[in-house]
Parts: sequence; structure tokens; C-alpha cells
Amino acid sequence: MGEWPKGYTRHVFDTLDSTLSEAARMAPTLAGPAWLLAHEQTAARGRRGRAWSTPRGNFAGTLIMPRTGSPADAALRSFVTSLALYDAFVATTGQADAFALKWPNDVLLNGGKVAGILLESLGNHLVIGIGVNLAHAPTPDQVEARAVTPISLLQGTGVAVEAETFLNALARAFAQYETQFLTYGFAPIRTAWLARAARIGEVVTARTMRDETVGVFEDVDGQGNLILKTAKGRVAITAADIYF
Repeated sequence: MGEWPKGYTRHVFDTLDSTLSEAARMAPTLAGPAWLLAHEQTAARGRRGRAWSTPRGNFAGTLIMPRTGSPADAALRSFVTSLALYDAFVATTGQADAFALKWPNDVLLNGGKVAGILLESLGNHLVIGIGVNLAHAPTPDQVEARAVTPISLLQGTGVAVEAETFLNALARAFAQYETQFLTYGFAPIRTAWLARAARIGEVVTARTMRDETVGVFEDVDGQGNLILKTAKGRVAITAADIYF
């Protein structure tokens, strides 16, 4: 499966409250980017503080890295991470056609959610939390109404992947895309992401805490915004939950 990427440290724990919380505790001592993996989390969270189910056998990981560039550049790491997840799934299952990327930070397997990403700023660090349903998926009653149905990698592909094996593939893929991003900017990342995008050309609903926008998913612009074609024209969505 190749070597661990140079410049990144690797920290594996049996049980943690949360890899995001452990990253915060470790931040003052880190000299460079570090991957953290917990085989079990007892107090995990997802976007907007939602609970994220992480039973043993799934992947609960966090990358903490020095923050470089603008806050906008930091936000674009969700696309870098999505592409790395896609490549890690393909590397571990050999089933490229089964996966697609859902704006802004989920990975789909046969239309179900198999992975999610959470970005947070922590002082001079960027923290990227990643949850993957390797062996188990939450039941429908554990997710909000209209959300994409969860699926596990084992259920969707028939392939059993160990968390540490997945970490190795993910870390290598991330390092390659991160180097590309730092060297050439967002443009090639955007192109690669759009080639793997779910529901492009179809009607989707973008919901924020305040309103909903319905339109055809046309594009992602150079700032990472979702571009919808609506009855009132093209609309750029900066942040929202997307429903199909």
C-alpha cells in the first residue's frame, strides 16, 4: 500500500473522547502536521455539534496542521480532503464507480453517506475531522429528516477495511493533493472534485439556518461556492446542507 508520507506524524489511540479534542490538547506540542486515529470515540461530534456515531471498527480520524494562507484557503481543504477520501476508498476497495463527492464535505457510496468531514480553526492550526463508516452505519432514526441515508463501506462494497489500513491510504492521498494545492492553487483541485461530484446537473435544495434555495447544481466556483441555477438566476451558496 506504499509508505507513510514524509513530514506527517501518526498517532493511534485505542479509545479517546474525540480525536478533535485530542488534537486541541496536542496542538501546543506539534511541530508539523499530525494524523490522529482512535479505534473508538466516546464523545464524538459532527457538523454544528451533531453527534457522530463512531463504534469500534469505523474510522475516526483527525488531521491537525499549521494554518497557512487565508481563512478562505483553509476552507478549501474540504475539497482536498474529499479527494483524498475518494482515492483512499478506491485504493482499498478497487471500486471507483461506487463513490461520489457531495458538496461541501461528504462522500457517498452507492448514493448513501459513507464519510463526512468537519473543518475547525484552532489558533494557528487547522483541524480536519474525518469520520468513515467502515464497518457500521448509523440507523435511519439516528439521522435528521431528509438527510442522505448512511451506509457502511462493508455493506456497500463487501470489502472489510481496517481503520489503520484506511488511515495509511488516506494520509498518502492527502499529502499528494495538499502538495498540488500549495503548488498550483485551487483550480486543479476544483476540476478533479467536479469530475467526481454527485448530482451535478440535477435539482438540489440548499438549506441554511434561515432559508432554503432550490436549483440545478451547475458548478463550484473558484472560491468553493456551490452554484445553483434558480428561477431568479444563478446563486452562489457559501455554506449550507444539501438535500437531494
